[in-house]
Amino acid sequence: MAAGRLRVICGPTAAGKSTIAMILADEFDAAIVSADSRQIYCYFNIGTAKPTHEECARVTHYGVDVAEPGERYSAARWANEAHEWIECAGELEKTPIVVGGTGLYIRALIEPLFDAPELDSFARAGLEAELATKSTDELRRWCEKLDPSRAHLGRTQLLRSIETALLSGARISDLHEQHAMDRAEAEFAPSYLVVDPAESLASQIESRVDEMLERGWLDEVRDLISRVPADAPAWKASGYRVARDHLEGKADLSTTRERIIIETRQYAKRQRTWFRHQLPQGAVTTLNPLDSQAIAVAREWWERAE
Repeated sequence: MAAGRLRVICGPTAAGKSTIAMILADEFDAAIVSADSRQIYCYFNIGTAKPTHEECARVTHYGVDVAEPGERYSAARWANEAHEWIECAGELEKTPIVVGGTGLYIRALIEPLFDAPELDSFARAGLEAELATKSTDELRRWCEKLDPSRAHLGRTQLLRSIETALLSGARISDLHEQHAMDRAEAEFAPSYLVVDPAESLASQIESRVDEMLERGWLDEVRDLISRVPADAPAWKASGYRVARDHLEGKADLSTTRERIIIETRQYAKRQRTWFRHQLPQGAVTTLNPLDSQAIAVAREWWERAE
């Protein structure tokens, strides 16, 4: 897909991203592309804060309920499908907004991931055993012949360079160069709106957990236990395994609530750190959704991205 300006609303869980996105989508006739690694799974609804049927009827949503709970769903797969969803929004004459807190998904869309070649596991094991006997200086001499532009790197990178060159016939340096060219062609020009209520986030997380429990989250988990294997990837969504422990008699409700709140706050802290350090600051507008001018700021951000 050709490069273009792409609006991205991101930030930690429970920050209020969806509320801001819905307001903008209503006002500017937009479609939402969910960048949430939890909302992709079918049946895991309340605890992932999925959009309701009413919200989906009001605003077109993509990226929700696209995988079965037992499927492994990668950032690369999401990015490939997100390209299609963005094109679908365009065909409906709607402006796409990427909305979510999964930073790796957003990065995979904006900066396509490097696709390393698969190496034969049996041949690789034999080669690893052989190379393990070599000193780093010897490995460096091998790399000078096989992939000279990487010969200055450390032992781990030297090993990977040698293995890739010998077993795939391709140099990692050449693959990286091609990847950079592909990325230059495919890359969107993003404009980020980072939604974060600052010190109020902790209390917002607590309130949302209570709301989810009141809406029947435990009943949802009880149903999921009967139909989804315990090792399914979807169970990794924040709070679900803790809720399952409670229903299996391993913790009382008060302890379960506290554990879910703590787990969600820890997740939000990791998200905050990621967005603080991984986004280009020149393309970021920060929004406190509790500020009295929040919607005005969001509208200004939208119009600057034209």
